[in-house]
Amino acid sequence: MSNATKSQSDLHDGHCDPPEPSTSVHTDDIPTIAIQEAQTETGSHASNEEKPPPLPPRPMRGESYRQPNNVGPTVLRSPHSTVRPRLQATATTAVSRTDIHTQSYQDGSRETYAASKQSSPPPTSWGGWSSIRRLKSQEASDSASIRSFAPTLGTRADVESLLGGFSAQEQTSGWYIFDAQLKETGLQQDDASEHDRLLEDFDQEFEELDAVNPEDNTEEKLLARWQAKRKHFLILSSAGKPIYNRHGDDNLISGYIGIIQTIISFYEGAQDQLKGFTAGEARFVVMSQGPLYLVAISKLGESDSQLRVQLEALYMQILSTLTLPNLTHLFSNRPSTDLRRPLQGTEPLLSALADSFTRGSVPTLFSALECLKIRKSHREVINNTLLQKRCESLLYGLVVAGGRLVSVVRPRRHSLHPSDLRLIFNMLFEAEGVKAGGGENWIPLCLPGFNKNGYLYMYVSFLGVEEENDQRDDAQASRHDEIAVLLISANKESFYDLRTMRDAVVEELEKNGSMAIIQTAIRNGRFAATDIVPGTVLHHFVYKSRPNVQFVMPSYEPHFPNSLARRRLLSLYHALHASAHAKNAHLKVHHCISRSSVSLAWITPSFELYCVAGSSASRNALAQSANKVVQWARREEERIFIIGGAVF
Repeated sequence: MSNATKSQSDLHDGHCDPPEPSTSVHTDDIPTIAIQEAQTETGSHASNEEKPPPLPPRPMRGESYRQPNNVGPTVLRSPHSTVRPRLQATATTAVSRTDIHTQSYQDGSRETYAASKQSSPPPTSWGGWSSIRRLKSQEASDSASIRSFAPTLGTRADVESLLGGFSAQEQTSGWYIFDAQLKETGLQQDDASEHDRLLEDFDQEFEELDAVNPEDNTEEKLLARWQAKRKHFLILSSAGKPIYNRHGDDNLISGYIGIIQTIISFYEGAQDQLKGFTAGEARFVVMSQGPLYLVAISKLGESDSQLRVQLEALYMQILSTLTLPNLTHLFSNRPSTDLRRPLQGTEPLLSALADSFTRGSVPTLFSALECLKIRKSHREVINNTLLQKRCESLLYGLVVAGGRLVSVVRPRRHSLHPSDLRLIFNMLFEAEGVKAGGGENWIPLCLPGFNKNGYLYMYVSFLGVEEENDQRDDAQASRHDEIAVLLISANKESFYDLRTMRDAVVEELEKNGSMAIIQTAIRNGRFAATDIVPGTVLHHFVYKSRPNVQFVMPSYEPHFPNSLARRRLLSLYHALHASAHAKNAHLKVHHCISRSSVSLAWITPSFELYCVAGSSASRNALAQSANKVVQWARREEERIFIIGGAVF
């Protein structure tokens, strides 16, 4: 497939260029990507065999033609101007008076574009990013994957006719979350912009707001703090009853709930379902699920489809508590039902899930799971232990370490849906409610991906790790060093059977050394990007195996040491994912350059790769590192992923 040649000056800051991959065949049959530096040629450079038709003469810019002196009295004159353009008298194939430009390609093919007559000449100097900020934002189609904020050498008219004019992306606070890195992150050496002032208090995003007290006149201050939040999730019934909101109490946001319910009802009355709208810097996405309305309000620059995935996860969390038949029954008998009573006690689960979306959730964004990296032989020993000690009532058996899957056993004709596992991991490792109940728990829950009409029963047992990794803070160590054994059954009377199985499994894992292997893998943490590709320019990457619905990524350290830096990284991944999976894009490779980073998205039927490097990294270095990551993932596939699992 040919690549349109581009000028080196097309790679100015803010330019996102999705070249198509040039695949080369290797002996190990691993796909590679080649991103080539290209040159731009304007004018007609066709071969001798294809002689283009003669083009009309181009008018000189600023040229004017005065009225002849011998014009008779019957000639009408313009009251405001005494000049008019020269009439075209020569034969031409052009429909109208336009400037014709031809774009040549490496394979000899060419395309001809008509530049706008009103296009201004290219400036003689480039004013930097201050010039970009003066550009007004314009709407662009979903398929527009090339953006250039800098003038090119002699090709401005071509690019302008393709993109419909130069337009700067709306640089909201969500853009600066990943674009304006702090100095200690290593991705941005410039002084922090004024938008960084709004992001320094990112940790305050998760602070709870006090209840409204009419006596102390603090409602205005609380409302200002509520409006300053960058992300909100609201759940209400079709009758307008509030069910859940992440920030603020009902007295504070009751007016907003009423406005949103009125807008939704207006569109439903017109037989037009409302899916989303924009107000200021906030994007509103609305999802209707039976008698429930779920609304996401985000200033973080996420796409509608990404926000819908998050709303779907919140809806699944509600179904895991009530099941779909119970939810439908409650509202069929009484549409004005207050659902907060049946959901009482589940607010921490919903809030933990919502906060993970605000911080940035890699499993939710890529709809995949992360596994603990251990040897294939070690994982087979753990699988065989679960199979040998399995009781008759067992449906699923899992060993989980710090939110990463270690082993799973399942029936031959059934598999666990990734969304169900994310709900379980959120319950165990994010909400903190289950661990507060002690070493073992018996939890009835609905797994909507498996069966949304009934309950399953989960036995959970936590196995603490005595030693903690000193390189991580206490909050992270307490969450990531937890090992849990999960045994799921459809029989609500199987508690003692599953407890007996758990004791036998733990005893056997201790005996054959598997428990020590798991603990060592947890203490070692994630690998660094330089461990895979020594001297690589990559700061971080995410490799997703599409057949296995699993992903692997390196440690955030040292380039993303805090929650703000990680949120910026996830915002960049959100932008890459949205561009690569846009409806009309059909991209295979998406290369993006910004002031603070260089990033790449590579999509194939078997894998997806998203990687980020510093702003000084070249395209060739980024492509070489991407190739090596793919080669490593293919070699280590049975260590970093669970292939099939154990079945019975």
